[in-house]
Amino acid sequence: MLRGFYTAASGMLANQRMQETLSNNMSNVNTPGYKADQGTMRAFPELLIEQMGSRKLPGSASNRNIPVQHPVGSLNTGVYMQEAVPAFTQGDLRETGVGTDLALLQRNVPDESGSVFFDVQNEAGETRYTRNGNFTVDGEGFLTTNQGNYVLDQLGNPIETNGMEFDVSEEGIITVDGQDIPLGLSYSPAAEDMVKEGEGLYRLGEDGTQLIDARGDNTVEVDVKQNFLESSNVNSARTMTEMMNTYRSFEMNQRVLKAYDQSMQKTVTEIARLR
Repeated sequence: MLRGFYTAASGMLANQRMQETLSNNMSNVNTPGYKADQGTMRAFPELLIEQMGSRKLPGSASNRNIPVQHPVGSLNTGVYMQEAVPAFTQGDLRETGVGTDLALLQRNVPDESGSVFFDVQNEAGETRYTRNGNFTVDGEGFLTTNQGNYVLDQLGNPIETNGMEFDVSEEGIITVDGQDIPLGLSYSPAAEDMVKEGEGLYRLGEDGTQLIDARGDNTVEVDVKQNFLESSNVNSARTMTEMMNTYRSFEMNQRVLKAYDQSMQKTVTEIARLR
C-alpha cells in the first residue's frame, strides 16, 4: 500500500512541475523572442517483484528447507519531470516601426535544433545570447537590451550608435555615420543544450560547445529585419489545453492518494480494536 502512496505522490509532483512550466510559457506569450519550454516526463526505473518462500529438497530425508524465489512481475514506482527543453522554432515577425527593434528570420539552418542568436554582454562582462531584439539606445549612445546589456558587434565590442537613427541591412550590418558595423550573430547547432538565465538570455551549456559566427557557415541563412520583432513561439490555445489536462491528471492522483489514506486510516483503526 505504501508503494501506491509513493506512486500517486510522484505523479502529483510531476504534474505540479509541468503546470509551472506551462504557466511560465503563458506568462511569456507576448515576450519578444521567447522560446517555449517543453517538459519531458519519465518513469522511475521498474522494480522486479519476486515471491520469497522455501521448500524441501525432493527425495531428501532432511527436514531442512531451502529458500526459493518465484518471479511475480515488474512494478513501476512512479513518474517525474526530467527536464524542460526550449523549442527553438521560428516565431512570427511583427512589424513595430521602431528602428531599434531587430528580428532574426532563419531561412535555413543545417541542424534541426540549430538556432542563431544576437550576441550581448551581461553586467559581469560575459558574453550571452538572446533572440529578443527589442533593443534601445542608452544615455551614452550604446545599443543595449531593455535590461541594459550591451549589444555586441562581430568582434565582441559594444556598438555605439550615438542615437536612434541608424540603418540595419538584412545581412546584419549597422550603418552609423557612413561606418559599417557587423552585428554579432552566433549559431548553435544544438540550441536546446543552452542554459536559460532569465530576461531572454542564454549561456553555453555544461558540454562547453562554443558557438560559431553565423556568417562563417555558408549553410546558415538568416536575415536581420529592422523595425520588426520576433514574437514568442508559444501556442496559447495548445498551452491552455495542456494546462487543463495537467490539472485533471493532478486531481486524479490526488483522489488516488486520498483513497489510500482512507484505506490506511481504516486499517489502523480496525487493527487497534483487536485484543
